[in-house]
Amino acid sequence: MKPGTVVVIGGGLAGITAALDCAREGAEVTLLEARGRLGGAAYSFTRGELIVDNGQHVFLRCCTAYRELLEQLGASELVVLQERLDVPVLAPGGRVGWLRRSQLPAPLHLAASLLRYPYLGTRDRIALAWAMQRLRAIDVDDPANDAVSFGDWLRRRRQSRRAVESIWELIVRPTVNLTVDSASLAQAAQVFQVGLLQDAAAGDIGWAVVPLGQIHDGCGREALERAGVTVRLRSTGQAVSRVTASGGTSAGQASLRVDASDGLSVAADAVILALPPAQAAQLLPARDGIEPGWSEHLGTSPIINLHVVYDRRVLEHPFAASVDSPVQWVFDRTAGSGLAGGQYVAVSLSAADAELHATAEELQARYLPALAELLPAAADAEVREFFVTREHAATFRAGPGARSWRPGPRTEVPGVVLAGAWTDTGWPATMEGAVRSGHVAAREVLTMTASLTDAAEPATIQV
Repeated sequence: MKPGTVVVIGGGLAGITAALDCAREGAEVTLLEARGRLGGAAYSFTRGELIVDNGQHVFLRCCTAYRELLEQLGASELVVLQERLDVPVLAPGGRVGWLRRSQLPAPLHLAASLLRYPYLGTRDRIALAWAMQRLRAIDVDDPANDAVSFGDWLRRRRQSRRAVESIWELIVRPTVNLTVDSASLAQAAQVFQVGLLQDAAAGDIGWAVVPLGQIHDGCGREALERAGVTVRLRSTGQAVSRVTASGGTSAGQASLRVDASDGLSVAADAVILALPPAQAAQLLPARDGIEPGWSEHLGTSPIINLHVVYDRRVLEHPFAASVDSPVQWVFDRTAGSGLAGGQYVAVSLSAADAELHATAEELQARYLPALAELLPAAADAEVREFFVTREHAATFRAGPGARSWRPGPRTEVPGVVLAGAWTDTGWPATMEGAVRSGHVAAREVLTMTASLTDAAEPATIQV
């Protein structure tokens, strides 16, 4: 039996995906989103003449679920994907190294690039190749590997501080949103295995050439409308109640009622909670089958973005990483931003605990000189605007032992299912992880039968 009606609470990528999947299978779907837009943590806003993305969200060729979602949304032409991995790595003084792949199969596809990489000596290159080979063999589903710090594992594999800063940290920090010392070995290994070590093309980088809001909100709403999904913005679930046949449902079946913040109620056979962990934890009762305190154990990790508008072009690449600098990754965001003249660049700072409480003035004083060291043209350029966006709880913390606290989709509340990049997808908190969780949640809803039978007593879930 497939559910006739589904309510999805949360309009991020997980919620959009789950709603589309359920509607495609014939369910009547209502999506509730508390904000006035869709897209969750990957969104845009307007500031003066600029259309600003809250963060610099990229994807890889291996992000197959997200790329398929783009096709469903009719947004494939609004992104670009490298033909071949090609990342400039800047250092102070205008020095540039490159991480590029060749046509050789993985892991040999990076060999030539690493041999020429200017930030490593011969000994570090040999140790790096050996560690990469060992990393390929890590069982990412083994709890023992999840309990180990990636930084500790690297030190036991004779990785120097220089190798950590110029290669390992360069990749782990933006993907896991933690430093190597804070990240789980299993999670870091998953990133390298899937993105670099198994398929040569997997790590090719893609990004949006228009504001994220145009894709996830604009195209997202249009796709949901085409699928017949009812979207209610500025509305979220305040209570989810179990009702039985005597309360008006079909005979022999249990059903759910969602009371929304806009004063309306929706009857449903199933509810998908596509919310951040803390909100989902508040919504679920203690007897939902998930260990109490799970959201606190997952924790949060921040991301800060620094937005700089120059009077001229200072960055010659679509994006670049850096070494020997507080700057981590810098992106050219001029295209699609609405900027008339000059260049708009954004600096993305992952695992930004140290910078989280710094003032905009303090960040400006530190990072504008750092940008000028990396981008010589910036030294003489006029800064027309500088502002900061902060995502205090951008992701969960995929640290040692975190996976044991990542719940699966099913709860013990009949008909109530979880979705979100923080659920146990095996992926870090990325757009790909969010979309994959939406697919899993929809499959769970579309296959559940026994869980939709009568309950002995009505239960109420309060937000």
